[in-house]
This record gives sequence, C-alpha cells and structure tokens, in this order.
Amino acid sequence: ITTGLTLALFAGSWCLSWPIGIALALARRSPRAWLSWPATVFIESVRGVPLVGLLLAAAFLLPLWWPADEAPALIWRAGLALTLFSSAYLAEIVRGGLQTVAMEQSEAAATLGLGWWGTQRHVVMPQALRTVLPALTGHAIGLLKDTSLVMVIGLHELTGGLSLSLGGDTEWRPFYFEAYLFVGAVYALLCLLLSRIGLSLERRWQPGQR
Repeated sequence: ITTGLTLALFAGSWCLSWPIGIALALARRSPRAWLSWPATVFIESVRGVPLVGLLLAAAFLLPLWWPADEAPALIWRAGLALTLFSSAYLAEIVRGGLQTVAMEQSEAAATLGLGWWGTQRHVVMPQALRTVLPALTGHAIGLLKDTSLVMVIGLHELTGGLSLSLGGDTEWRPFYFEAYLFVGAVYALLCLLLSRIGLSLERRWQPGQR
C-alpha cells in the first residue's frame, strides 16, 4: 500500500505538472507582460520555497479556505503541492529547451502556413524537449524521491510507513537497518528504471532516427 501511494503521488504530480509547466514556460517567454510577469512570479515564488513548506501549507493552511470538514483529503492536498513544485521546475527546464530552438524554425513553419499553436506543437516543442531530455529525466528522479517528504504531514508512503512500523511494533525495531536498507533499495530500483527509460528515449529521439 505504501509503495502504491508513493507511485500514485509521483505519477499524478508528474503527469499534471506537464501541461502546467509547458504553459508557464510559454507564458514566461511571451512578449506580453500580462502573461510573462504572472508566470515569472509564480515560478520564482514556488522555487524559492522548500517543498516541505509547500506541503505544510497544503496540509494546514489550505483547509482554512474551505468550510469545516469540507476540505479535500490530505492526499489530494499533498498531490497539489507536489504538482505545483514540479511545475515550476519543469517550466524552467522546458524554457531552457525552447531557447535552443532557432527563430528561423518558427519563421519557416509560418512560411509553410502553420499557425502559432501548430508551430509550437509540431516544430518547436519536439526539438526543445529532445534537447532537455536528460534534465527531464533528472527532474523525474528527483520528484520520485521528493514524495518521501509527505511523511512530515502524516501521509504514510514508503518511508513514512516504515517509520510507523518501526515505532509501533517492537518486533521490528531490532531490524531498522535492514528495513531502511530495503526501502533504499526500492527507491534505487525505481530511480534506475526511470533512468533507463530516459536513456531509451534519448536513443530513440536522436536526430535522424524514428
């Protein structure tokens, strides 16, 4: 159950942060101040706050905006904090990739009759994401490990579940080293899997290959 919670938090926040992160990256690069300034403020504000701070705010401050006993469940609030945190960093990674795409690419697409959205989808974004794929893989690995921080707000994911077991069952206490070693091995295997997926995508997306 605890491993499932870890994977659910990671997968949910990772998937949801993609559209938000791409939108923020495009907005920050926009020449329109009413788009670029809010995006910049959001990105820099979230990146300037530790993830633990966002989790605590989601756990204890966010319920104040809802009537009593009507706030979303704690797991949804933790997922929101992880999603916002991931979106801010993902936006900067994507923005770095967008800066590597030459302006002539967009001009050539416009000459062929593609609109702005078509240019971004079919020309600019694929090249930008291919460039920053190693950074995206690293961000995914970091986000997976960051899910362990939800234990500070009372969610028992993999690490938190282990701490609860060690603290509540006296028969487990002599084996705390072996238990934490096992949890570390699980995280290492999951991170290795993400790394292999990233390397596979890099080989597949090399220029000139399909």
